[in-house]
Order: sequence, then structure tokens, then C-alpha cells
Amino acid sequence: MTSDNLTGSLFSVELTQPLAARLRPTALDDVIGQQHLLAEGMPLAQIVATASPTSIILWGPPGTGKTTLAEIVANSSSSAMVNISAVTDGVKEIRRAVEIAQQKLQEGKRTVVFVDEVHRFNKAQQDAFLPHIESGLIQFIGATTENPSFSLNSALLSRARLFILKPLGAEDLALLLERALSELNSNSTQPLAVSEAAQTALIQLSAGDGRRLLTHLELALQLANNGIIDVEQIQLSSGSTHTAFDKNGDIFYDHLSAFHKSVRGSSVDGALFYFARLIQAGCDATVIARRLLAIASEDIGNADPRALSLCVTAWDVYHRVGAAEGERAIAQAIVYCALAPKSNAVYQAFKAAQRTAAEFPDTPIPAHLRNAPTKISNDQGHGAEYRYAHNEPGAYAAGEEYLPKGVPGDFYAPNDRGLEKQLAAKQDYLKQLDAIARDKSGNTQ
Repeated sequence: MTSDNLTGSLFSVELTQPLAARLRPTALDDVIGQQHLLAEGMPLAQIVATASPTSIILWGPPGTGKTTLAEIVANSSSSAMVNISAVTDGVKEIRRAVEIAQQKLQEGKRTVVFVDEVHRFNKAQQDAFLPHIESGLIQFIGATTENPSFSLNSALLSRARLFILKPLGAEDLALLLERALSELNSNSTQPLAVSEAAQTALIQLSAGDGRRLLTHLELALQLANNGIIDVEQIQLSSGSTHTAFDKNGDIFYDHLSAFHKSVRGSSVDGALFYFARLIQAGCDATVIARRLLAIASEDIGNADPRALSLCVTAWDVYHRVGAAEGERAIAQAIVYCALAPKSNAVYQAFKAAQRTAAEFPDTPIPAHLRNAPTKISNDQGHGAEYRYAHNEPGAYAAGEEYLPKGVPGDFYAPNDRGLEKQLAAKQDYLKQLDAIARDKSGNTQ
């Protein structure tokens, strides 16, 4: 056993393996969290209990036990286990795994092929597993932090059972911390203690990630004062924390979704909070500015048309003055949009128009609305009887028909918030003029 002195002669601990590896469970009863999958009678527990060769996909955030569960599944059937990392490995390693599985099959032994970060494999690489899963040569276990519906081939998904892992709760993390302290103290020359405040800070810092908790604990251990870890050591060990995500990953899009829904829901606090988290994680502010423009059109619309202009201006300011001041300009637009009156009437109107256009793709345009650039067009009546709106009372040709015959209208239904209240009144007034004009036209026939 090797030891390193961490705090002078008062405290030393075995460091031959990271703490996460030393605490990795080998049986389901020792797994912390995921009881919706592992409690007695639950599906994943059944696979382990019966040593079923079912191929599975484990989807969940980092540090929730995906690798641990894969190892337990393999051990439950005394299978050989081949580990592949989709980050560093490729077709060569896949072929090698198949060769190993064939050798083990001749020895009467099953093989589990565990692919970590399987979403990073392309379609061809994922397809390479399919015949071997179908033939039963391998039991496939894939681990992913990304939504399998978007990142995995449907063919692969159809051949495996999907299990969704959840972030560890505060109670789960507290239990993990307790086990970690017990393990550390079993190898120490002086008992290690973590203050209650430090435990709370460590659990909060871990954000549901068990591996992160153990990593920060080990770092704080190096700063322990006489074997006692307090909040100060936790803060120093954590360094500068930030929201971590891949710009094409689920967490990134979850943040964008939360931002959009906060603005739509008129929550200034929520909108600014998710904006700040996105920026803190390194997201380009123009991504948020682009989403804000969509919000100004989709969720505010004509209830306050100024929102759209302000968002364009904020984006322009960002490019003119740089990130420091430009991000503040985007924040200004965010606050305005969050507090602006909301209407999705334009969004709904456009969707309705698209559906109707798809339903009536070839309905002839009324003759009076057609272009008449030539004599032939004029002879066909194109443009005939067209009423020039500017020559009509109030610049409105009451009763004029613009939609093709048989095509339903009334796409735009403004609400009673902001400017749309006035637009609704104007639209109702114009409809009344149409009704009067058409009634008169009908009475003269």
C-alpha cells in the first residue's frame, strides 16, 4: 500500500485509485439512487436477477451510475466485458470486440460490449453492432448523456431496452458522502470530518453528480485543516464553477427551452437567470439574441411590435460594442420582452394559413386579383373589376374578396392585450364594413 502525506504528518490516505473507483458498487444493493429502476421487481433489477441477455441503453446525466450498472449487469451472468469508448475508439475496436465475443462463445461464455458515450458514434458505427445483437453474439449496453431519440439510430434503439437514469438527490449524495468518509477514515492516520455547512455546499456543488462529489471531496481533502474540511476548503477545491454543456447537447437545449419559456411566461428573473447561465457556460450571446428575436415574433407579435425592433437593436449593439456592454443590451431586450404583453396570434395565423394553403394548393386565384401585363391577360379578364383601395372610402374596398372561392379565412385572431386590442377593434370594424357591403350587393341581385 502506498501513501501520500496530504496535511503534514497528521493525515495520510491511500491514493492508489481515485475515490470514485474505490467506492464503485459491485452489487445492486450497494447502488445509490435509481430506485425507480433497481427496486425489487423493477425492470433493470429483473434483468440482473435473471441474468437476462437483454441489450440495454442507459441514458442519464454524468455521475449517475451508468458504467457501474453496466458492470453489474455483466457480472450477474458471469459474462466477459469489453469496454469501448465512442470518444476515442472506432470500427477497429468494434471488430476487435466481435472477435473477442466469438472466442468467448467457443468457451461457452457470453460477452457484454459496453459502449460509453455511444451517441458519439456515427450511424455506420452504430449499425456495425446490429447483426451481432440480433444473432445473440453480444449483449450490447450503451451509455449516453444525450437524448437517444435524437442521437441513436432507430434500428439500434429497437433492439435494446431504454432505461433513464435520474440525477442523484440530496439524500443520495449525503449517503455517498457518508460512504466516502468511511472509506477515507479506514485508511487515515487521523479521522477526517466534514462540517455540516461543507457537506451542504458539497452536495449543492455536485448537482446530482456522484462522481463530481467524490472528486471535489478528494480535492478538498488536500486542503483539510487538521483533518477537518469546512466550506472554505470546498470553495477553494471547486475553483470557478460554471454550467457545463455541449453546444449540441440536451443540457444546452434544455437551457434554451427554459429561457424561452421564462420570457413567454413573463418571468424576468427566470429569463435573466438562464441567460446568465448560458453566457457563463460559454454560449455565444448571439444564440440567445437569435432566440429572443423568435420570441418577439412568436410570443409577443403585434401585442407590442416594438419588441422585435428592440431585439434587432440589441443584437446590433452587441456587434458594435463587444460582449461586455453588448450582453447588457441583450439583457435589456430580455427584460422588455419578458414584461411585454403576450400574443401568439400572428404565429397561430401563419400556421393556419400554411395549413389552408396545403389543403388548397391549386385553387385558382380570383381573376380580379391576377396580374395583367399583356393584352392576352386583359382579354382573359385578369385584373378586371379590381377595386383600387386608395380610391375607396377610408382606403378600404368594403366587400372585396381576396381569397379564392371556397377557401376559408379568419386566420388572424388578435387578443385584447397591448396593441393587439386596437388591431382587433380595427379588424372587427372592417368585417362590419364587409358584411354591410355584401348585404347591399346581395339585396340588389
